[in-house]
Parts: sequence; structure tokens; C-alpha cells
Amino acid sequence: MLKKIDVTIVGGGMITNDLLLPSIYHLQRTGIVGKINICALNNQPLKALSENKAFKEAFPGQNFTPYPPLEEKLENNFPELYKKVLLKMKPRQAVVVAMPDQLHYQVVMEALGANQHVLAVKPLVLKYDQAEEIKDLAFSKGLFVGVEYHKRFDRRSLEARKRYRDGNFGEFKMGEAKLIEPWLYRHSNFQNWFTADKTDPFTYIGCHYVDLVYFITGLRPVELTVAGIKDKFPNGKIGYMWAQGRVHLENDALLTVSTGLGYPDDGAGSNDQGITMYCEGDDCGSMIKHNDQFRGVSHSYVDNIGVAGSKFNFINPDFFRLIPWEGEGSRPIGYGYDSVTANINSMAAIENLENADNIELRQKEIKKIDDKGIIATPANSSINELVVEATRESIENNGKLVKIIYGDHPRIEG
Repeated sequence: MLKKIDVTIVGGGMITNDLLLPSIYHLQRTGIVGKINICALNNQPLKALSENKAFKEAFPGQNFTPYPPLEEKLENNFPELYKKVLLKMKPRQAVVVAMPDQLHYQVVMEALGANQHVLAVKPLVLKYDQAEEIKDLAFSKGLFVGVEYHKRFDRRSLEARKRYRDGNFGEFKMGEAKLIEPWLYRHSNFQNWFTADKTDPFTYIGCHYVDLVYFITGLRPVELTVAGIKDKFPNGKIGYMWAQGRVHLENDALLTVSTGLGYPDDGAGSNDQGITMYCEGDDCGSMIKHNDQFRGVSHSYVDNIGVAGSKFNFINPDFFRLIPWEGEGSRPIGYGYDSVTANINSMAAIENLENADNIELRQKEIKKIDDKGIIATPANSSINELVVEATRESIENNGKLVKIIYGDHPRIEG
């Protein structure tokens, strides 16, 4: 009988609601996951998750253990509670880190210190040296660490990766990508943590497309410049609302990525995103073009049920949807779900090895995942931490050029 893996999610915000919890509920229903805990600063988001009507319909009878408890007063905060919950877990279970970018490092390290496997939302951390520290500590303990770069699991991305590496596109030379999230983000909890001194849109979402180009082509970034536009959130805090970066790759190719929190709430899509990559063959051009917010499906409703609150919506069922299925309730589909599943399944597979208590056997399996390069791990995706580190250096200094140096000790210079 396969051993189930218990899951603790640290963070009860948007990504937990939109992707993580429903994905993990289904894994619980199918026998991969055992107990589910969710820790948050206070119980306000936990109440919302527990009372979510869509989850009750899709996963009847399923719930999670909230920390702090739902009966706790809303105004009471518990910033250190997750540490106690991690220490109470059985060894080598799963911790999902769904916190603001700047808190990832401390939560991941606490999870590894509690001898737990880890899945972190992207980016893993904001410094390359921190990613290396996490990689080395996790491997020494035979613990798996994955990073939830879900665009890697889009079938379009996997097709492009195979075709590019088979030589069907020639060599990448010039590209442009955009990911503009809706205006309503400015009125969400983002205004409490998405401040200019901590992060920016290029760091938060632009990393998806930098990682995707690396995932498809294998080409590493060698320098970049990122400029941003600051403005006030409704609560008065200052954040970068827009950011644009130009990334220079090791083959002299250029990638421009535009990001922001500004897609109209009344727009047909929930965001505006996509990438175009121009390549060169033998005296010919080639192209990879992904229109990621619109998959050829549009709906016009009788009321404003759309994600962005509009009657007419471009629909992307490929990222995440709860749909009817042959079982009870509904089931999740999409590359977001596939990404979460691949990471949790990897942890469960490691723990279901014969003699799984043998660290060397677990390390061997982790090395296979690292080398395959589909799931993002600290060992195969550390270019992202170098890019994030360079981004913060550049955007805080009015878009100055920052170089990425590889070799014995990869680092940034600028």
C-alpha cells in the first residue's frame, strides 16, 4: 500500500485559493495526499477558504486544519505559528510555501530544518546564494525542493521545448513577452506586501517568461536592465506598478518582458500575457508565438460572473479549471494543476521508494529529477535567482545594466 504524504500550506492568499488548495484536495481524494494543514498570519483567509462554495461543491466532505483556528479573533496575528506546525509534522512530508517573495527564504529554511520536502511558488528566493544554500541543505538531507514555475507544464511549452531542442526552430535571436495582471490586484492584499522596497512586477511575474525561454532553449541570461514606474496603492504604500526588462542571453539574443498591475478590470481577459520568440535557421526565419491569455475560447454571460467581472470573457481553460468528471464533485485540470501534481507526486514517489529511509537512495531520485529539467529545482533553475537578484539591483538604480557572471561562483556585477 502506498504511503500518503501530509501537506502543510504556509500562506492562505490568492494562489492558495486559485490553484494550490483545490489541486491538493484532488490529490487527497485520489490517495496521494493525507492530512492537509494551512497556516496563515490570521484566520481571515482561512475562513474564506473553508467557506468557499466552489470547493464545497467540487470536494464534498473535504476540509483542512486551519492554523490559527477559525474561532480565533480576526484581529489576532500569529507570524510565528507556522514554525510550530512544521515541527509537529511527521518527518519527510510536504510543505508548500505560498508567502510573499521576500519571506520565501526563511520559510523554506524552517521547513528543511523540520526535515520536510518543499514546494515553493516562484521565485524560490531573491538571492542566488540563498538558492545554493537551500539546494545543498536539502540534498544533504535527501529532501526534495521544487519551484512552481507552472508555465513549464503548459503543453505548448513542452512542445516548443522538444521542437527547439530537436533543431526545428534553429537558434533564438529576439523575443518579447508581456504579463499584465488586472488592476484589481492594487486593491487586494498586494498593497500590504508588494511594496517597492521588497519586490516589483518583473520579479514577481516576469520571471515566468525568463524561466520559460531558458526552459525551451537552454540559453542563460548574461545581463539585463529593468526599469519601473512607481505609484501609490489605495492604502498609500508605494509600489512598482509597471516594470519592463531587457534580457541579453549568452548567444547575444535579446528578450524584452513587460509586466504590470494594470490590465483593465472590465477587459475581456483576466490578464494580458503572451510571448513571441523569433529564431533563425539556415537562411530562413522561424517563430514561436504563444497567446497565453486567450486559447481560442470566448464566453458572453447573462451576468458578470467572469473572472474580471465582465460579461464577455476570453477563457483560458488550460491553466486551471474545476470541471465535471466521472467521480464525485468536480476535478481540477490544467497546467497549473499538472505542475502542483508533478511536485507533490515526486515527493510521494521518493517516500514510497523501497528503503526510503536511505538518504543515498533519496538523493539518487532527486538527482534524476534535477537532471531531467522539467520540474524546476534549485539545481536546474538557479538562473532565475540570478535574474531576480540582478533585477532588484537594476530597478532600484533607475534601470542600470547588471551583468550575470557564471563559473565557479555565479554572481551579479553592476
